[in-house]
Amino acid sequence: MFRTAALITFLTCVVPSEAQHQPGYCVFYEECGRNPSVGGSLLPPTVPCLDYSRARAISGEHYKKLKQVCPILDRGENNTYACCSIKQLTSLDLSLGLSKAVLVRCPSCAENFAHLHCINTCSPDQSQTVKVTKVLNVTSQGVTREAVVAYQAFLSTTFADGAFQSCKNVRIPATGGFAIATMCGRYGAKLCNPQRWYDFQGDSSNGLAPLDIDFRLIKEGQTEGLPAGVIPYSGRALRCNETTPSGGQLCSCQDCQESCPKMPPPALPPGPFLLFGMDGFLVISIILFCLLMFAFLLYLIVSCLVRSFSKKRDERRGKGKGTDQNRNDVTQQVIDPSEVTCAERNSMAAQAFLSKEFCHWGTLMATYPLTVLLLSAVVVAVFTAGLKSIELTTDPVELWSAPDSRARQEKDFHDTHFDPFFRTNQLILTAPGRKGHIYDSLLFGVQNFSGIVSKDLILELLKLQTEIQNIEFWSEDLNRTASLKDVCFAPLNPSNPSLVDCAVNSLPQYFQNSMDNINAKVNMTELGVTKEVDWRDHLIYCLNSPLSFQDITDLRMSCMADYGAPVFSFLAVGGYTDDDYTNAEALIMTFSLNNYARDHPKYRVAMQWETEFLKIVQAYQKNPATNFTFAYMAERSLEDEINRTTAEDIPIFMISYAVIFVYISVALGEYSSWKRILVDSKFLVGLGGILVVGCSVLASMGFYSWIGIPSSLVILQVVPFLVLAVGADNIFIFVLEYQRDVRRPQEKREQQIGRILGNVAPSMLLCSLSESVCFFLGALSTMPAVKTFALYAALAVLMDFILQMTAFVALLSLDTRRQDNNRCELLCCVSVSTERPHKANEGFLLPLMRKYYAPVLLHGYTRIIVMVVFIFMFCGSLFLMFNVTVGLDQELAMPQGSYMLDYFQYLYKYFEVGVPVYFVTKKGFNFTTVEGMNAVCSSVGCDQFSLTQKIQYATNHPELSYIAIPANSWVDDFIDWLNPGSRCCRLYAFGPNAGKFCPASEPPLVCSSKCMKIPTDGVLRPKVEEFNRFLPDFLGNRPDLQCPKGGLGAYDKAVVRDESGEIIATRFMAYHVPLTNSQEFTAALLRTRELAHNITMGMRKIPGTSPDFEVFPYTVTNVFYEQYLTIVPEGLFNIGLCLLPTFVVCCLLLGLDLRSGLLNLTTIIMITVDTVGVMTLWGIHYNAVALINLVTAVGISVEFVSHMTRSFALSTKPTRVERAMEATANMGSAVFAGVAMTNLPGILVLAFAKAQLIQIFFFRLNLVITLLGMAHGLVFLPVLLSYFGPGVNKAVLLQLQQEKAKAKQELELRNSMRQMYDNMSYENNEIKQDWDSKAPTEAPRPAQEAEAQERIDRF
Repeated sequence: MFRTAALITFLTCVVPSEAQHQPGYCVFYEECGRNPSVGGSLLPPTVPCLDYSRARAISGEHYKKLKQVCPILDRGENNTYACCSIKQLTSLDLSLGLSKAVLVRCPSCAENFAHLHCINTCSPDQSQTVKVTKVLNVTSQGVTREAVVAYQAFLSTTFADGAFQSCKNVRIPATGGFAIATMCGRYGAKLCNPQRWYDFQGDSSNGLAPLDIDFRLIKEGQTEGLPAGVIPYSGRALRCNETTPSGGQLCSCQDCQESCPKMPPPALPPGPFLLFGMDGFLVISIILFCLLMFAFLLYLIVSCLVRSFSKKRDERRGKGKGTDQNRNDVTQQVIDPSEVTCAERNSMAAQAFLSKEFCHWGTLMATYPLTVLLLSAVVVAVFTAGLKSIELTTDPVELWSAPDSRARQEKDFHDTHFDPFFRTNQLILTAPGRKGHIYDSLLFGVQNFSGIVSKDLILELLKLQTEIQNIEFWSEDLNRTASLKDVCFAPLNPSNPSLVDCAVNSLPQYFQNSMDNINAKVNMTELGVTKEVDWRDHLIYCLNSPLSFQDITDLRMSCMADYGAPVFSFLAVGGYTDDDYTNAEALIMTFSLNNYARDHPKYRVAMQWETEFLKIVQAYQKNPATNFTFAYMAERSLEDEINRTTAEDIPIFMISYAVIFVYISVALGEYSSWKRILVDSKFLVGLGGILVVGCSVLASMGFYSWIGIPSSLVILQVVPFLVLAVGADNIFIFVLEYQRDVRRPQEKREQQIGRILGNVAPSMLLCSLSESVCFFLGALSTMPAVKTFALYAALAVLMDFILQMTAFVALLSLDTRRQDNNRCELLCCVSVSTERPHKANEGFLLPLMRKYYAPVLLHGYTRIIVMVVFIFMFCGSLFLMFNVTVGLDQELAMPQGSYMLDYFQYLYKYFEVGVPVYFVTKKGFNFTTVEGMNAVCSSVGCDQFSLTQKIQYATNHPELSYIAIPANSWVDDFIDWLNPGSRCCRLYAFGPNAGKFCPASEPPLVCSSKCMKIPTDGVLRPKVEEFNRFLPDFLGNRPDLQCPKGGLGAYDKAVVRDESGEIIATRFMAYHVPLTNSQEFTAALLRTRELAHNITMGMRKIPGTSPDFEVFPYTVTNVFYEQYLTIVPEGLFNIGLCLLPTFVVCCLLLGLDLRSGLLNLTTIIMITVDTVGVMTLWGIHYNAVALINLVTAVGISVEFVSHMTRSFALSTKPTRVERAMEATANMGSAVFAGVAMTNLPGILVLAFAKAQLIQIFFFRLNLVITLLGMAHGLVFLPVLLSYFGPGVNKAVLLQLQQEKAKAKQELELRNSMRQMYDNMSYENNEIKQDWDSKAPTEAPRPAQEAEAQERIDRF
């Protein structure tokens, strides 16, 4: 009896009715109740009753409902038959409404989707296309009937393929993804095909289908395996590029590739510059080298011929002058006053005036040293007092982006209207070496799970996430305990968020951060196979369908995060290929915080939370039980690490300055005797020079602090170094000149110091004034960091010169007094008995350079070699300069060993999508008109070249546009939200809220009215009044299953309206491809700006658009990378401005000596070009930091070059070669000791700094600048002057000639008087004694003559 009952039950449940498949018959009709085999469905799983009967003729309300839901079956009111009741039509309408909310953008797709389900449910020939496979007894309202819970639906592949093709490209504007991805289950958009698409629709476990439908796709003409009488449905599926019978327009290009116009291929980026098939810059450099070498050789040949001709001419005239290369023995010439040019007179007058004035000034300063030191200290103290209000800029935006720059203005506009981009706190976790496993899934087949995608690691990640979410701390700003909810980004509940509302994106969010959900498992039967499904099945599904509210397993869990939004796969896992998510190499966890202005109280709360976040993460990383290897960052990390490394490298800078100080102190000493070593050392003078540099820097910083110009860490690091290089050079020149001089008879110490200062101060003025004016002009830069550096450096150099002319002169006077009294330097009360030698102390460097270096350098062959080598270096560097890499990768700002370096490495390796890019519209465009909406949207009826459509075109070529995911569009979703085919926009039918917006969560009876009517042409566009009325409701509507198009979270902050309701700003979010270096970020910025400009020009053509309306792209990184779009012309402008004063000041202070100015300028240009060339070879990128150093290079080059040029110009040696030798020996030794040897020890110490920025841009670049400056100043420039230097100043020669003539006349007069007295033959002794008494008065004459001669020679 028991077996019989079981058999009957089995036959009742499984065996279908033996209904025949013939036209005009139904296999089920009317609703029987809920499907008992489906639980946890998102919609009521109402199933039809098994009823093999004829199709019913319908009329009245039944007919109207059929015509509304399934117009494809309408044959007229008196001639329409159907196999569905009004209740079934209502349920079908509800079910189709959910799909239409997503597919309505493409009318033909939505109609094809409804077409098949109408055929299956209501076709009068239902029995021919449907075969019932499973029935169950269902009891409803006390009546038990047989209900259909599974059936087979037969359709042709032609129809199935056509319907699928019409829908596969329909997009979801809010995410930029494809709608098909949410309707194909585990396969996603990429692997979806017609069979898989229909399988998902017929799977009751998806939470939407009320029963199981086994779709059988039959090829045309195939009859094998078909039940007798079954005819696969082969209706015509509409193509996406054709209109629908109900009047719907063809789908837009974004949803239908067939609708896209033929677009010309985008222009490729310009290729390399070529000449004759070779690198154009290389060809130009080779040609330039050949031209320069030809010109130089021509000069040598011509000079040789001229010398030969001059020699023969002189021999014929019998003058027999001895000459060598370039020899013009001018001292044997008789200079007529008429031969002296005005420029030569001006030059001599300028030098005489400066020497005289500085001589008087130096004597005055040396006479009253204590008073001068006191007044100098007072002035410095007044300036330095401004440091009490100093502002130190650490915000990278303030440092590198000018307030009036385009990117900065765009950032300010975006942050003002939409709030700043949220703060990101992120972990990227891996588990290297951990073995994966193979999982044979019931639903998804064999799947490979990597080692990190394992249950224990997911639980460990959840534990860490929970610990971070529960961070609490005391906030002084809030005066209470603060937590994540106080500062978190909560898109769906921004006004009063709870902890659950905070946006945390991670893999555990697919399980709603529930340990129970992760541990959940259930047995499931599929196709007769029963297996256990667990977290892996759910995860596979969610990674491929993150927008699903319920998976297709019997677990029936949602994929949405606990805060209500989807977690896209690229935000949960990384390091996968071809959407093989379960084989990912990394897990990603991101905490998003609101970004506040720096003066907002909650800004400090957010910073505190991030500090606690870092503490937890760092403690977790140090925990030996941790199973992850990971990298992490907080929004504050970049700034923190930069500040930390600066603080850590301060000792390195201090050591560098200490090394320089020790060198200066040792090198300035005379060391004539071991007994006088403590007397002749210059420890205090070196210390005084360092203090002068320090005081000048402090005075500069204090002054600018007084007037409100902020400082920066770059200034603290670079300006002292620069001023020390400049100041040390002047100190060496002054002190060495004093040591090489001998005090004249009857000359006081103060007068000697004044005389020495008169000799060297014009040269010091030349360099200091050139550098100061150079830096002041550099302040015209638009880059804030470069501008403030130039201002601080200019004033510091000027103050350094002033203090050297005052305080240092006074200090040297005091030290000289001590030295004259033979007192020890540090023990002033102790004196030594050994007297100071009364002769010039040349040291060891001057004789070495005079005897060996200068003669070898200026030998005939050596000079030719030097010219060839340096011309080759210049041309080669010119080629390399055009190949220098522009940019600064952000990881270079981090110190070695920083955790941020690991984070950048992980970011570039594992992230599969780039940063968001917003296309922002400004005020001036009318979105409420039909033309305005069509110019923006991308759905049916929109312009083919609308805003969002142009962005879509750009994504077709991501390698050129750098855009990977098209923009979301609030206009498209707003139009879809208004569509009466969905349940989104309805109105209350009665009650106190009658006529007001009714959310989709309310039952249909309460909200029976639609916001808008179905348009006759199928293109829905609200009127202006409707647009303004319903837009706030759309923006405040929370998306859910019933209405996924709600705008809250996605768009509530994307549309900004003023008080009158006019839209004054909107934004459309797309995504860049992964960007890994500054060159890609810069190129992406340029391309998006080009795209935005194209969009702007198109939208300005819409009637009513303001002529100043603009669309611009905004990415949070734009403010940092915009500078690289203009940094090349900006650098040329700044360096050009710096070079200008070096030429002008040199010409003016040398009395309009244009040739000296040009040679000076040429050498400095060569140093700069060679520096950029070496930057290319050494991997130093060109950026704002490099530009600061290049501006510094111009200043330091002035020190190497200008002293030498002036010394040569004022020399009176007979030939250029001899004058070059004299300048090289006398001034070159001082420059070598004062600039090169001062800089090099300090620079070498910087090699030990931790910060990569300091190692590259301060150690490497400054080393290159110093070595090239030394090479050009001490090797190339003397040779250049020996060939092309100016001739000797005839005004000086005339003065020398006149001095000699005068001295000769005086000597002849004395001799004639002496002879006259001798001839008188006086015998009187008294007379002889009188003559003897006169002799001493005559004795000083030769000394006076020698003094005059020495003064002339020195001048």
